[in-house]
Amino acid sequence: MAEADSKPELTSTLHLGLRPVVGDSSSELIKDYLATSSAEERSVLESTLAGDGKSAMVLIHRGPGRGARFLVTDQGATIGRSQESAIFLDDVTVSRKHAAIEKSDSGFIFRDTGSLNGSYINNEPTTEKQLSVGDEIQVGKFHLLFITAQK
Repeated sequence: MAEADSKPELTSTLHLGLRPVVGDSSSELIKDYLATSSAEERSVLESTLAGDGKSAMVLIHRGPGRGARFLVTDQGATIGRSQESAIFLDDVTVSRKHAAIEKSDSGFIFRDTGSLNGSYINNEPTTEKQLSVGDEIQVGKFHLLFITAQK
């Protein structure tokens, strides 16, 4: 009889299902978040919305770590369970190298990098999408709000 592997890696997929989008539009989602934010959070969000569009912010608005903010520069940002990720989401529903946000001439682009559970933007399964202000990005059980300068 063959000897069992001493360090097996277990993997499973998890379908988190869809839920109704909060509010009627991306601007409603931002307004809802601002209404429940502290004065400091409102200040940071409003300065990003009024910025030059060269950088963006992703914040956790639902899920573990609600309120955590991550800067996305013109160098982009990686999203994953790996501690090397710029946007570190520590949960088994997130792949180690789940996704990336990249800066392009026309703004920011979200790319799923082959994650096991997939990614959703505004409740739609997504592998690649041009991001807009107020887009909701779902990675595992984290719901992230994308903020950049309003045009």
